[in-house]
Amino acid sequence: MEVQETETLSASGVQSDALTPSDGSSVTPQEEAPKRVISGFSATMVVIASMVGTGIFTTTGILLEQVPSASAVLWSWIIGGVVAFFGALSYAELVAMYPKNGGEYQLLSTIYHPVLGFVAGWISLIVGFSAPIASAAMAFGKYATHSLPGLSEFWAAFAVIIALSIVHAVKVTFGSAVQNVFTVLKILLVSGFIAGGLMLGDFSHITSNAPMDTCLTMLTPGFAVGLIYVTYAYTGWNGSAYIAGEIKNPSKALPKALALGTLIVTLIYLGLNVVFLSSAPVSDLSGSIEIGAVVASSFFGEGAGRVFSAVIALLLISSLSAMIMAGPRIYQAMGVDYPILKTLSRRKGDSGPFYAIILQAVIAILMLMTARFDELITYMGFTLSVNAVLTVIGVFIMRRRLPNAERPYKCWGYPVTPILFILLSLWMIIFTFIQTPGVALAGAGTILLGVGLYFVAKPKKAPEISK
Repeated sequence: MEVQETETLSASGVQSDALTPSDGSSVTPQEEAPKRVISGFSATMVVIASMVGTGIFTTTGILLEQVPSASAVLWSWIIGGVVAFFGALSYAELVAMYPKNGGEYQLLSTIYHPVLGFVAGWISLIVGFSAPIASAAMAFGKYATHSLPGLSEFWAAFAVIIALSIVHAVKVTFGSAVQNVFTVLKILLVSGFIAGGLMLGDFSHITSNAPMDTCLTMLTPGFAVGLIYVTYAYTGWNGSAYIAGEIKNPSKALPKALALGTLIVTLIYLGLNVVFLSSAPVSDLSGSIEIGAVVASSFFGEGAGRVFSAVIALLLISSLSAMIMAGPRIYQAMGVDYPILKTLSRRKGDSGPFYAIILQAVIAILMLMTARFDELITYMGFTLSVNAVLTVIGVFIMRRRLPNAERPYKCWGYPVTPILFILLSLWMIIFTFIQTPGVALAGAGTILLGVGLYFVAKPKKAPEISK
């Protein structure tokens, strides 16, 4: 493998003259790079599987409470897709330069300081994975009880978290097989549902508002806060960044996976929302978390609605499985870098990172017991938006700091696309503070707590690497 000298930064933020292979991976004498065995197609599937989950089957009903206009809601999904796509383009430049596992944990440590990388890892634990696991489990419970009314929503949600955590803790290959099966079923279901719904929908439910009324609605604070719900549903557009260190030919495959995966999901989301919003008047859909079941009942009758609820509940297992599998890999990486977290890095044979999975499951169950679904979504959307904004700002920082560094991919539309991503995200963040200060302060508190924990954790000093 050809090796060339380039100026770079270590994951802990210490500048050094590292040895950088021509394929974009960074190798030091202290670590062995993981094998690059994941194809570009698989990386794209990771993005799609990470995105299409709880949010799309639950968010529109909640959003209609904030924005009682079907056309404005549809525009919110278009804007959310544009924001996610611009974010994916910006991330693509950074991960193509620095293709290592860990996502924001690695990127923010490199761009800013190890404290921000640690906070990003902390946010991944609490907000990026544990909270979405709790919300997905809540949705699973609601859909499961809609199909089988005798079930308890809480105990169904509790059981699915425990069962999938055991699956991924005991044997990685078995957990991956379970996830793949449910993901394929999910894609087939969504495609069939869109095709059927487009033939049966009444599009006057969407076009009933005058264009001026739609524009005025989109200028309200409620619309800005509603975009936080949409942002939550689009979470996962950076999914392949977490496995960048194991993707073949990352300089080409990663940008394609991030951009193409996000674009495909945006089209899927628009198709689903046209179906949702054309199925019934806004008043019938507003506030409904299990909107997929409501829409199926409207189109095909109550019996079909119950069957559809059971299918969606099964498909939510795919999202839960993906998060329960992916999240602990970040904490495992932190366990390698921070001695106090060493336990989280322990695994044996083909088992998953057992203690990291347990920690994540415990936090998810606590959230399941204490939070409302809509509050949980706002909390996640706000905090993850802060994380993403800092990362995208890093595109400007790295271009200024290392103007001559090799960039296998340059962000399309720079500087317009990253600036628009930052401005739209800040708009949502500011209005969330104004409209839901308690939830926003909880997100800010999570970030500040992560800063404090960093100084307790005491990272290892990055090794100096000579030429």
